[in-house]
Amino acid sequence: MSAAAPAPPQPCAAGALLRADGLSVAYGRRVILRDVCFTVREGEFWFLLGPNGEGKTTLLRCVLGLLRPRAGTLWLNPSLGGPAGIGFVPQRCDLNPTLPTTVREFVLLGLVGVACDRRDRADRLTWALDRVGLADKRDHGYWSLSGGQRQRALVARALVRRPRLLVLDEPTNGLDLPGEESLLSFLSDLNARDGLTMMFVTHDLAIAARHGTHFALVCGGAVTAGPGGEVLRPDVLERTYGIPLEVGRDAGGAGTVRLRGK
Repeated sequence: MSAAAPAPPQPCAAGALLRADGLSVAYGRRVILRDVCFTVREGEFWFLLGPNGEGKTTLLRCVLGLLRPRAGTLWLNPSLGGPAGIGFVPQRCDLNPTLPTTVREFVLLGLVGVACDRRDRADRLTWALDRVGLADKRDHGYWSLSGGQRQRALVARALVRRPRLLVLDEPTNGLDLPGEESLLSFLSDLNARDGLTMMFVTHDLAIAARHGTHFALVCGGAVTAGPGGEVLRPDVLERTYGIPLEVGRDAGGAGTVRLRGK
């Protein structure tokens, strides 16, 4: 049964794709998140942050319709078609490495459950591979790609559904620094160029500060969410991480993180 509740009677904010309103989530009797409220609008780049084990993945599972709210509502814009209309990029590939699979075959796995004819499938595949820069790799074996290219293929597998909301669960895990920066620059460009709304789960505050527009800090069962100027304040960061942190900007305007007073 989907975690997305019917739209509340009050009007939704303009451009909203997703809204949590008094959301509480639990496993059995153990409540993980309480009274969560935030709205994700079209074109925003959200980062879900916080220490390990605080509930980032739980919130993600609720957004994807894999976990029912205990209380409150999680509203999805009807234009998304429910959780099935959300593109999802997992931490790692779930493909058996002993199974010979081309990049084309791998990306088309993202169309499972999507009704489309052969021409539409071909158009979607071409569009997704072009977007991630792997058009020339379509007939290569998936496991012949570099780590960064495999992550791009995972993104393409989500994009082939033509989602309006892309959810990514720590996709930079396991990448070296050049691969990480290449993937993040690509995602930022995709967000800016195509206006694709994103929710990116990470434990890396520095990554979020460099690329995000909106943030949800998860700690102690609560979520503090909103634009960077409202959320990435020293008091909120210290309450979340237990150390005095400060987010600023370098000479090029990119977000930076440092200990206060250092």
